[in-house]
Amino acid sequence: MNRTEIASPQEVERAADRLARLEASVALALVGQRRVVRESIVALAAAGHVLLEGVPGVGKTLLVRALAAALGGRFSRIQFTPDLMPSDVTGHAMFDLKSEEFRIRRGPLFCNLLLGDEINRAPAKTQSAMLEAMQEQQVTIEGKALPLPSPFLVFATQNPIEQEGTYPLPQAQLDRFLLKAFIDYPEAEDELELVRAATQGKVGDRLDTSQVEQVCGPEDLLDLQRVAARLRMDESLLDYAVRLVRAARDWQGIETGPGPRASVALVRAARGHALLAGNGFVTPDDVKAMAPSVLRHRLKLTADLEIEGYRPDEVLADLVAGVPAPRV
Repeated sequence: MNRTEIASPQEVERAADRLARLEASVALALVGQRRVVRESIVALAAAGHVLLEGVPGVGKTLLVRALAAALGGRFSRIQFTPDLMPSDVTGHAMFDLKSEEFRIRRGPLFCNLLLGDEINRAPAKTQSAMLEAMQEQQVTIEGKALPLPSPFLVFATQNPIEQEGTYPLPQAQLDRFLLKAFIDYPEAEDELELVRAATQGKVGDRLDTSQVEQVCGPEDLLDLQRVAARLRMDESLLDYAVRLVRAARDWQGIETGPGPRASVALVRAARGHALLAGNGFVTPDDVKAMAPSVLRHRLKLTADLEIEGYRPDEVLADLVAGVPAPRV
């Protein structure tokens, strides 16, 4: 890498400060979920989409609304249902009686931050309409390719418990998500604080993001992403990320391993993690920290392990421990 391509210390310091303020602002609305907030901020810095999984009521939708409030820009929400059509997501052409010609009516995909609520409830045809948008940053309506606003990020939620009336996401769709993050039940003290904040003088159960301060706009986020992409990463760490992904293809207990896109995602996520930590370079710990989130949705365990109740994270913990990290 040329020296001119590396982000300067001043750029790194400014970007890290902005990301830290972004994380602190979002955390005001989401009590007791520091880990998933951090992973979401890393994904923003790495310009990647996020799949959020958790039982109902733990704050998946609130997290994305808080991110939207802190980021500014255009925010859209799609509630996925079995009868949702692709045109409901992308938009469609309609005939204008006044001008006597067809015009494009743009759908909710034309935004900076999209919340796809319960994405696994949409049928395959509608899910596939998301593929082009997530990968190509554009949609096609009546044969015409329309670019989406930049930045364009998707945060999709799914409920792991209720499987009736759902359509499991195909691997091609899952692979478009940079990270898969879990939102679990909060600790007892955090849940007490959450209930106190949600009920003290509040009427109804509307999601409250009033405490969230806007920290940056779309252009600022693009600048942050450019700094993260230019963070210094030693060649040995690139090799380490690739070795982790390749090891997952042959690791005991893994039936289907991640593809090359996972190696790219792991490098991008590691750079985002390093920038959030205020570092101008990536370390092995950055790669290790992001490996579970990047890989857990890109592999399939063998039937024996699934029957025994093993989760991908347990296998990945052994894998990360078993692949030697470089000394840099």
